[in-house]
Amino acid sequence: MEPKENRAEISSLRIDKSRKFDDRPKSNVWRYLLAAVGIVVLILVYFQFREKVVPSTKVQSTSVILLGGSDATADLVATGYVVAQRMAEVASKGTGRLEYLGFEEGDTVSAGEVIARLDNNDMKANLNVAAAALRQAEVDTLNAGRDFRRRKALLQSGAITNAELELSETNYNNALARVQGSAAAVTVAEVNLENTFIRAPFNGTVLMKNADVGEIVAPFASSASSKGSVVTLADMNSLEVEADVNESNIVKVQIGQRCEIVLDAYPSVTYAGHVKKIVPTADRSRATVLTKIAFDEIDKKVLPEMSARVNFFTKQEDTTSAEVNAIAVDKEAITSRNGQSIVFRIDGDRATAVPVTTGRELGRLVEIISGLSQGDQVVLSPPGKMTTGQKIELSS
Repeated sequence: MEPKENRAEISSLRIDKSRKFDDRPKSNVWRYLLAAVGIVVLILVYFQFREKVVPSTKVQSTSVILLGGSDATADLVATGYVVAQRMAEVASKGTGRLEYLGFEEGDTVSAGEVIARLDNNDMKANLNVAAAALRQAEVDTLNAGRDFRRRKALLQSGAITNAELELSETNYNNALARVQGSAAAVTVAEVNLENTFIRAPFNGTVLMKNADVGEIVAPFASSASSKGSVVTLADMNSLEVEADVNESNIVKVQIGQRCEIVLDAYPSVTYAGHVKKIVPTADRSRATVLTKIAFDEIDKKVLPEMSARVNFFTKQEDTTSAEVNAIAVDKEAITSRNGQSIVFRIDGDRATAVPVTTGRELGRLVEIISGLSQGDQVVLSPPGKMTTGQKIELSS
């Protein structure tokens, strides 16, 4: 028989059947599963609303346009401005208060006609003083001449000495010199008076009135309160178009080459012209050469400083009636990626990179041979980091 102590220890080692299976520690699998599902939901929400969260790039747009007629058949197109070859800011050689102004903008004047006049009362007074001094010198000369002739006769009779005759001759010569000096003073006074009259240097039209009656006019406008010129005058028969041609295309331009001029103000009106001059120097900063295009015929619609487009033709046949079309886009819309010319077409609120094949430079436009269609909207001056699919917003 075992002792009671040992039996108690053995009974303590028995399995407690009162404990249930559910009392075991639970697994963490469900927690991990719920976390994974939450992450997937967050990812889906991100991709769903990412379009609204990503900021858009503000850009400007331009359209692909269709060119027809001479615009499409021209071998070279350049842009420029109408410039009067005879134009002057008419000013006064004297300084004074403007007393009279006889013309306004748009009025025509003839060469030598008085446009304006300065207050010249002081100049008139100076002229009167100089004229009086001249008359006095002439009287003194007359008296000195009479005295000299009398003394010559007295010398022959022995009544006077040679010294007295020489003194009389000296007085006579001095009087003659004073006459010349007084005459010169009168001329100076007349010139000063004439300088108060502002005359037209050539036949022309007043483009701008730069001073009003009562203002001070100075030759070089040395004072902030004075005016340097009274009017701006231009010879409207000397109007020409000055157009900048890219130096890489200047080989296509020759003296006498026929051109067609289209003013931006009247896009449906064309003017025949020809190349009058190629300025023999290039603009280093813009890599262009200035050309001057003369009008074969001109009308009153053509005004100085109007912007114009010039179509240069090298072929002799009449191209105005040719049924030739071309599409073009602003050259600022074309950029380069990996050596390829591309534009970014606007598709809704996205930009799509489209490779293009370019042709002739047509002033501010570039001919598009392939890659775009008429009416396509493209990004103007696209940022260097723009990519396909980038969200954009058109700036107003």
